[in-house]
Amino acid sequence: MIKRVLVTGSNGQLGKTIKELYKSNIFSLDLFFVSKEELDITNKNQLQSFFRAKNIDYCINCAAYTNVEQAEKTPEIAFEVNAEGVKYLAETCKDFDVVLIHISTDYVFDGEKTEPYTIKDKTNPINEYGKSKLLGENFIQDILNKHFIIRTSWLYSKKYGNNFYKTILKKAKSGEALSITAEQIGCPTNTENLANYILNLITNKSTDYGVKHFCDEKAMTWYDFAKKILLENDLSSHTSLVKANNYRTFAKRPKNSILLN
Repeated sequence: MIKRVLVTGSNGQLGKTIKELYKSNIFSLDLFFVSKEELDITNKNQLQSFFRAKNIDYCINCAAYTNVEQAEKTPEIAFEVNAEGVKYLAETCKDFDVVLIHISTDYVFDGEKTEPYTIKDKTNPINEYGKSKLLGENFIQDILNKHFIIRTSWLYSKKYGNNFYKTILKKAKSGEALSITAEQIGCPTNTENLANYILNLITNKSTDYGVKHFCDEKAMTWYDFAKKILLENDLSSHTSLVKANNYRTFAKRPKNSILLN
């Protein structure tokens, strides 16, 4: 029997990438996609009604509040979506025997470790976004046995959403000079690779539930990543790229975001 899969937050870069892969007919799955406007995970009654009306086997949760800077100023919004909403979703999945595949983040770590982070390493988020995502993870683990929590890092799509990759392209094409930090290191992760990993979990009927790390293999700084983007798009001569010496943001960010798959 073909598995029915709900994808929440489908208007984001990962949701759109999953939809594109699904249209390619590579995977024998029945996927359907809902935006925030169609299904708000912070509304428990709406979740219950929706799941009751559908025969769902899996839920891929791409719904999240991801504005790291704004989360420092209005953390209640981040916690409402990333923690309380995820709690409601986990409870609903338990009620209707649905496997939850939840997307989390490297920001659950403080970045002080010098080696890549494993799933056994102690979490210690240093900003409100990371704290909200970790609380969401904890709710899932407390409520639901059948779950995959997939932590990923520096997620980008070349086609969809607003992300570092597309921002660098836009600025380079307009001839804007680029000053990019080399103070953080991580593994930029293409949404296509993450989407394939998620869909393969389902088609392979994996029951190896729990926390997973998934990112692309090559570690680099944001400066290195910007350089790579310019090179692969033949834009190095269109702009100047320099390392930023005084990179500052309102939210603290982990210096080391490398996850061990």
